[in-house]
Formats: sequence, C-alpha cells, structure tokens
Amino acid sequence: MGAATSLYSATCFIHGKYGNGNPYPANLSAVVGLSGWLPCSKTLKRKIGQEEAARRATSLPILLCHGKGDEVVPYKFGEKSSQVLSSNGFQNTIFKSYDGYGF
Repeated sequence: MGAATSLYSATCFIHGKYGNGNPYPANLSAVVGLSGWLPCSKTLKRKIGQEEAARRATSLPILLCHGKGDEVVPYKFGEKSSQVLSSNGFQNTIFKSYDGYGF
C-alpha cells in the first residue's frame, strides 16, 4: 500500500492538487516504491496535459523495485506501472526487478 500511496503522491505533486481538487501541499524531490502498483494509471495520460505538470513529471526521479516472486502484488503490476509512468512523461523512472523476492 505504501508504494501505491507514493505513486499517487507523485501524480498529485505534478498537478499541484489531489484528485478531489484540494491543493497538494508537499514539494517532492524523489519517489521510491517497493512492490507496488500505480493507482489511476488509466486516467494519467489525460491529466498530464498542462505544461507545468509535464515539466514536473519530467524532473521527478522515481525508483520502483519489485520482486518477481511477490505473491501479494503481482510483478506484472509493478512492471506495468513503470511502463505507464515512462510513457506519460515521467522520464526519470527506473524499474529494478529482483528474482525470487516478494518484498
């Protein structure tokens, strides 16, 4: 759940607001997610349309790590999250996989 929260925070940061419209008060310098998934991945592309959001997405480093043996959050969810982030402007996203681990 922590990784999903950190990735949701990344999307809120780039827009400057939460999903409900309230201002997002934090300034993030990096995001780390272990064995997680990206909430709102299906709607991310249309949300990044603003120039400021795109600039923030480009500059925010994200490290995602996922064990291939994860029985709680399947590995494919971590892999897909990384792909969605990268293809939607988060150009500084790194995905590390680990054989046999299920953090």
